[in-house]
Amino acid sequence: MVKVSKFDAAEYLDSPATIAAYLTEAIESNDPAFISLAIGTVAKAKGMASVASEAGVSRESLYKSLSGTTKPEFDTVRKVLNAVGVKLVVEPIDDPVKAA
Repeated sequence: MVKVSKFDAAEYLDSPATIAAYLTEAIESNDPAFISLAIGTVAKAKGMASVASEAGVSRESLYKSLSGTTKPEFDTVRKVLNAVGVKLVVEPIDDPVKAA
């Protein structure tokens, strides 16, 4: 029997550039649950307890907020992104049809 281990993206999020690329792809999905889960995966990669501490929220609250099953407050998202070393950047949409 072949043994297969479960894929965990957190194991590969080891640099700010990789984290930024991962989150950019998640945000471009336009799926709020997936975006929340992706931010949670990044927090896990950086250490949930230390991210929670730096963001000023409890570890349990952070797990719940970024589980993909709830809608986190924007302030929580902003604080977590700052704690993991990335920032939100706004860019124009390249395709004018998508912007409509």
